[in-house]
Amino acid sequence: MKSKIIYYLVYAGMWLLASLPFRALYILSDGIYFLLYYLVGYRRKVVRKNLTRSFPEKSKEEIITIEKQFYHYLCDYFVEEIKLLKISPEELFKRMQYNNKSEFLQKIEEFGGIILLIPHYANFEWIIGMGMVMDPTHIPVQIYKPLRNVHLDRLFLKIRSRFGGYNVAKHSTGRELLKLKRDNKKMVIGLITDQSPGPSDSRYWTTFLNQDTAFMSGAERISKMLKYPVFYCELKRLKRGYCEVTFDLLTTTPQETQEGEITELFARRMEMTIQREPAYWFWSHKRWKHKRDESKK
Repeated sequence: MKSKIIYYLVYAGMWLLASLPFRALYILSDGIYFLLYYLVGYRRKVVRKNLTRSFPEKSKEEIITIEKQFYHYLCDYFVEEIKLLKISPEELFKRMQYNNKSEFLQKIEEFGGIILLIPHYANFEWIIGMGMVMDPTHIPVQIYKPLRNVHLDRLFLKIRSRFGGYNVAKHSTGRELLKLKRDNKKMVIGLITDQSPGPSDSRYWTTFLNQDTAFMSGAERISKMLKYPVFYCELKRLKRGYCEVTFDLLTTTPQETQEGEITELFARRMEMTIQREPAYWFWSHKRWKHKRDESKK
């Protein structure tokens, strides 16, 4: 009962905030930034440590500049996520630019589906609006990890389903995707693949941002199972509230690649994206909490 009350309170608050224009939301974001960075100090040690280890060639002043830019971005991301509750499809489409649409749409028709590898970068949540550029009969599938609170989980599913998204829980991925394929459904499968692996996740180890890093290899297994072309989502934040995404083809034959090859390609592409504009990745994640020796044990 308590969690249900929290859900309705959170939903009501988010609905009211989502009704505000972007200009007002960004004023709110600036206020949250001051509180989060200067007063609360939310995960500042984690962010500073991650940035320092990732860019050993940068001075302390440069690291602090990126750090502040990141916290500004994080607060903007928060209000932009809330805005998804009420933003119109037309407004979202105006603010999220999709490049090379013809290539990935053609691959959907040719292969029956494609895999999108998405980093926690820029306005990555806004990719849920890509259903607007797809054939209405095609299904935009989103793989997600359910939240522990079922009511809050329902709230975020509501947001992510507004533009035709078909949400599949992580533990049901293989079964659900094979069922859709057997039913001859053409689909685009989006996977955010830069999280730190959980205890039950398969891992691929590589050097990423100058550090020994474990990546989940589930996206690679899914692409080989379905034999769908794999694209990398190259995201670029143009300015506040505006973003563009380019879907770069990594391979059309994942089943013919070596073990770990697709995950390695994703890691190298994401590294290039981050190095171009470091502030717009989720530095507050405890990305490097696992060690290779611990994994072997």
